Amino acid sequence: MLAGKDKGKQGEITAVFPQVNKAVVDGVNIAIRHQRQTQTTQGGRVSKAMPIDLSNLALMDKNGKATRVGFRMEGDQKVRFAKTTGDAI
Repeated sequence: MLAGKDKGKQGEITAVFPQVNKAVVDGVNIAIRHQRQTQTTQGGRVSKAMPIDLSNLALMDKNGKATRVGFRMEGDQKVRFAKTTGDAI
C-alpha cells in the first residue's frame, strides 16, 4: 500500500476489477459488515476486505521494497521487470 489508512502494509491480491480500476488485497482496507443470522450462519459482525484503487498499490521486489514495472524484449518475448533490481517478474 502506498497511501491510505493501511499505508506500508503488504498482502496478496485476491481479486481485480479492471472496469472500476480497483483490487481487493487480503488483510488491507478491512471493514466491518453486519450480517443477519440465518439457519446456516451465526451472523454478527464480519470483517471484509474492501476494494482499493490500483493507484494506491505497488508490486514488491525480492528485497521487499515497492517497485515500478518496466517492459523489455528478451529475444522475441516481451518481459516485465522490476525497475529497482532489473529482475524479470
